Amino acid sequence: MALRKIALVGVGKIAIDQHIPSLAKSDDWELAAAVSRHHQVEGVPNYKSMDEMLGAHPEIEVVSLCMPPVPRFEYARAAIAAGRHVMLEKPPGATLSEVYALEALARDAGVTLYATWHSRKAAQVATAKAWLMGKAIERFNVTWKEDVRKWHPNQDWVFEPGGMGIFDPGINALSIVTEILPDPIHLTGAILKFPANRDTPIAADLDFYHPHGANVSAQMNWDHSGADIWDIEAVCKEGVLKLEKGGGVLLIDGTEQPGAIGQLDGEYPQLYADMAALVSSGASEVDLRPMLHVSDALTLGKRQQVSAFEW
Repeated sequence: MALRKIALVGVGKIAIDQHIPSLAKSDDWELAAAVSRHHQVEGVPNYKSMDEMLGAHPEIEVVSLCMPPVPRFEYARAAIAAGRHVMLEKPPGATLSEVYALEALARDAGVTLYATWHSRKAAQVATAKAWLMGKAIERFNVTWKEDVRKWHPNQDWVFEPGGMGIFDPGINALSIVTEILPDPIHLTGAILKFPANRDTPIAADLDFYHPHGANVSAQMNWDHSGADIWDIEAVCKEGVLKLEKGGGVLLIDGTEQPGAIGQLDGEYPQLYADMAALVSSGASEVDLRPMLHVSDALTLGKRQQVSAFEW
């Protein structure tokens, strides 16, 4: 079967680290063009203009958008208007309203829109979801701490309006939480810590309502020194589940569980396999629950000013 042709728009760190290698080993996709103002992808035509790329390549069916969320809407709208399927890096947009608008545009155009959540594809997330089903959860806690200097070096956009600050990584945790929790939750309160010289928070403490009374909370920090901490713990009457390393390691009552069978190697290869299946079936997938929690936190959150942040 011939590979489907795809274009990559936004050639930054995440594209270089994850998207390009995943496409290179995919059995579904051929990277056929790239669009970036600052970088190029070796071996394919490169463009600085999205419109120029779309006009030059009618054979490209899919556009994968990897630029920061604020400018993404116009690129997605242009791709949908040109009849192309669209894949969105997380978070799917700068606001909920614009993603709802894209969903309507894609539906009217008859094209696929896929709002991806790569952390849901971590090796043990599906197993954790299956184990929690039917359990009596008493306490559920997220600890998500990393160093922004490591993962977004000198990328000021993450601290600008629409950049989300701590919720850029924190939304990964929320994407796992909304996937594995059997019952829906909603935010009841938040403390957001803003550096004196920045427009988005660098840390957050969150509390949630759970319909069966479980204590659900999250602590997130983007100014963390030392090893990354990406942990989720569920204390249930039947035992204790702990997801570590962003969903890559699963422990039940302290015993590490065997790896998942039948998965592709890595989160992004899974996403691209999903995109191929969605396009083939003519379906879309736009789950905005992780982003809803972020929006609620920014609405309900109590602001605390902390020391200025410098790179």
